[in-house]
Amino acid sequence: MNAHEIDFEIFGEEMQFVEIELDPDETVIAEPGSFLMMDEDIEMKTIFGDGTNQEKGMMGKFFGAGKRLLTGEKLFMTAFTHAGVDKAKVSFASPYPGKIIPLDLSKYGNKIICQKDSFLCAAKGASVGIEFSKRLGRGFFGGEGFIMQKIEGDGMAFLHAGGHIVERTLEVGEHLRVDTGCLVGFTEDVDYDIVFVGGVKNTIFGGEGLFFTSLIGPGKVWIQSLPISRLGDRIMSHSKGYFGKSKGEGSILGGLGDLLDGDGFL
Repeated sequence: MNAHEIDFEIFGEEMQFVEIELDPDETVIAEPGSFLMMDEDIEMKTIFGDGTNQEKGMMGKFFGAGKRLLTGEKLFMTAFTHAGVDKAKVSFASPYPGKIIPLDLSKYGNKIICQKDSFLCAAKGASVGIEFSKRLGRGFFGGEGFIMQKIEGDGMAFLHAGGHIVERTLEVGEHLRVDTGCLVGFTEDVDYDIVFVGGVKNTIFGGEGLFFTSLIGPGKVWIQSLPISRLGDRIMSHSKGYFGKSKGEGSILGGLGDLLDGDGFL
């Protein structure tokens, strides 16, 4: 195995964190800002990219960091190494309500394709890169654009997504349609594309967007019930508008609702 072997435990329900136990000289890499706590024998180091091109000199480091820029991530990642004896622990927290998904990459063909902001942390040796869409349709309308994230290696990696997470195993030829924002990740052998919703009423009044994500087996897929974009839209719709007034539910009765619940008075 190339990746470091790590033990872990996930705590919490809606705001989870993962606690990783390291042996001496073992390392875990993580997204900046995900760190929660660690034992004193663990050393933290900022690295370019995911650390897999460190031995290739400065050009290798810039190449790894450049891949992260294309997926909308920061140039740097953080490596946490156990520099003491016995065992030590380091923990990483989820950025918003949802679930942490532990994945043993060796069980999924050493590669997972996922949405751009789902990676949380992984054992050292995992490569966090980019996956270009080969189809114009899913690139323009698939919700994730032309570029998705890929995590490669043979160790443990951890994703995070919103709400409840559903893991589905698709048999050969089995077809599943998913909201474009709810797809978290899938194995490499899944056929991924987008399809038009269809129907004039569905398109104009359905409220579900113009396209579905089409997934055809065989392979595994992970689906989230509350993507961060949907959560953000809900928060914005209930936020205070101009002059401190609540926008309310609906453009006609929103003002009446404010009067009835007291917001329309002084």
